[in-house]
Amino acid sequence: MIFYADENDENTRLDSFLAAVTKDLSRSKLQNLIKAGAVTVNNSIKKPSYLIKENDKIEFEIPENEGLKIEPENIPVEIVYEDENMLVVNKPSGMLTHPTSQETSGTLVNALLFKYGENLSDINGDFRRGIVHRLDKNTSGLLMIAKNNKTHEYLADLIKNHKLTKKYRTVVKGVYPLEEETLNFPIGRHPTQPHKMAVIDGGKESTTIVKVIERFKEATYLEITLVTGRTHQIRVHLKHKGYPVFNDTLYGAGMSKVKTDEQVLQSYYLRFTKPFSDEIIELEIEPDEKIKKVLNYLKNRS
Repeated sequence: MIFYADENDENTRLDSFLAAVTKDLSRSKLQNLIKAGAVTVNNSIKKPSYLIKENDKIEFEIPENEGLKIEPENIPVEIVYEDENMLVVNKPSGMLTHPTSQETSGTLVNALLFKYGENLSDINGDFRRGIVHRLDKNTSGLLMIAKNNKTHEYLADLIKNHKLTKKYRTVVKGVYPLEEETLNFPIGRHPTQPHKMAVIDGGKESTTIVKVIERFKEATYLEITLVTGRTHQIRVHLKHKGYPVFNDTLYGAGMSKVKTDEQVLQSYYLRFTKPFSDEIIELEIEPDEKIKKVLNYLKNRS
């Protein structure tokens, strides 16, 4: 199997990365496989503690009968746009983008395999088939899928070179003071809680544009434009500013009286150039049920 690391994989230990993409292989067994040369990074043998870099080529020879097999599942997925090379889906909140060692079913990839079979890019391996970029499990909205490797590379280039416009809706705790603001704070792995990201010295350059849609007594409805696409970027930047995303228990907001499945955050707008064409594709979806539920609550309180 071959994997190409993206920016979200950066600074992850090699053995941890493999643990996330395999099943029934213990950490110690993975470490032994790495030491035995069954894993190479950019055609070189590395230590289990090697920290992955963006665009690393990771080749892994999985022992027979011990690899993770992703099963197609008949899960309905809303398709917002489709052509011969790609599609854009509206991923619901609560659905993983791709399988992990803990959750191997019910993901977007399981659903895509049922509908498209092998007609999906495999640059990032079988359990990331078609996946060019990701949304957190509890973030809903627009997600691009590549049907072939050439398109995957095209879309990845759009993202890398900031030729894609991506906007989000969110509700944050607190009254955001400015009508519009650009946040530039470096983001990296949290120094003591590796499952989290944080604004840290030496982190990767990260830029988020914040625009107020509506203010309430104790909350603000925001439009967010991502200039870069770091892991948890919106949630981390807003937490750092002191306005955490509503119901984001990971980054300090806590669960409010109006319950949702974690953070109230939706990717609602995409604008990009259609692969191998000059045509501009512009997509926008309505607020999801979480956004509507929280806004109704806030308006009734006002």
